[in-house]
Amino acid sequence: MIYLDHAATTPVKPEVLKEMLPYFTEEYGNPSSVYRLAQRNKKAIDDARAVVAKNLGAQPNEIFFTSGGTEADNWAIKGMAEALKEKGNHIITTNIEHHAVLHTCQYLEKHGFEVTYLPVNPDGLITPEQVEAAIRPETILISIMYANNEIGTIMPISEIGAVAKRHGVVFHTDAVQAVGHLPIDVKAQNIDLLSLSGHKFYGPKGIGALYVRRGLKLPSFLHGGGQERGRRAGTENVPGIVGLAKAIDRAYQDLAAKNAKIKALRDYLIDGIYERIPYCRLNGHRERRLPNNANFSFEFVEGESLLLLLDMEGIAASSGSACTSGSLDPSHVLLALGLPHELAHGSVRFTLGEDNTKEEIDLVLAKLPAFVERMRAMSPLYEEFVRKNS
Repeated sequence: MIYLDHAATTPVKPEVLKEMLPYFTEEYGNPSSVYRLAQRNKKAIDDARAVVAKNLGAQPNEIFFTSGGTEADNWAIKGMAEALKEKGNHIITTNIEHHAVLHTCQYLEKHGFEVTYLPVNPDGLITPEQVEAAIRPETILISIMYANNEIGTIMPISEIGAVAKRHGVVFHTDAVQAVGHLPIDVKAQNIDLLSLSGHKFYGPKGIGALYVRRGLKLPSFLHGGGQERGRRAGTENVPGIVGLAKAIDRAYQDLAAKNAKIKALRDYLIDGIYERIPYCRLNGHRERRLPNNANFSFEFVEGESLLLLLDMEGIAASSGSACTSGSLDPSHVLLALGLPHELAHGSVRFTLGEDNTKEEIDLVLAKLPAFVERMRAMSPLYEEFVRKNS
């Protein structure tokens, strides 16, 4: 298989799995207990917390482990809404956020909060000026994703963080696609809350973290025991936590070199598609994009059908967010860029990983044009379109 869907999930690296395995069978103690077996697990969690913090420019006591990015997003947004409801009821976000943010904001709208969904430009960007113009006296939270999961566009997070700090508004970023792929310093970037998920950077699924700036009073999201210093109840996922720490530490080793390799392959794929396939569009900002992301829309092509043809040749890609792959609706992200429905339906996302090779990309470039042409040949409108545009 040629796997080009790393934005959906990544394989667990062998060294990450090796680090996790003892905590399934030998070091199985409950960290809340007092005997040595349990306390070794507690130390493993503390060590992991320090590793995650180091790689984000945070302090260990600012890192709270969660079940993943979705829980972290929900906790950050709902928690701050609850904590600051006496101060105000206004939240600012964008119209291309992951559904973990959008649906959480929509939930809060049903409970008396007002949400401003900032529109992005055709490249999927918002500006700090847009954010600043949207701030009101009653604004309590700004939540802007670090990098978009579908089109790869990277937001001006540092500048937005500076705006939020200047106005005294809490700033959260869903950095699920960015952590492990882009250098992050929460203090330098004025980030108050940051969500991440281990399976996006070669760690295990079912584990994530929320960075909470020291001094920020974030209420508990899950109630029960006193785990995570009383902030997040539930027996800790020790193997997952250990794996997350190993994965993030590994991800940030030689990051520039890894990104240079992946970016070169990504650009090779983008240039190859443009050279071989007419009437296509790269979605997202050409330069301000994740190193591994290439999202294309093809005129007169149905994206899901194209994915099936690719899959028959052993090529795994995506039509957008893995969380909405069962939906027949076009991507809300692509519609927000101004794409018409039919073009948004004809989109495919290729997201590369560390182990992809030039030979694999050559094979994709050899197969993809024929698949696109076969599908266009079935469209009664394509021939007339070509005649008018030739």
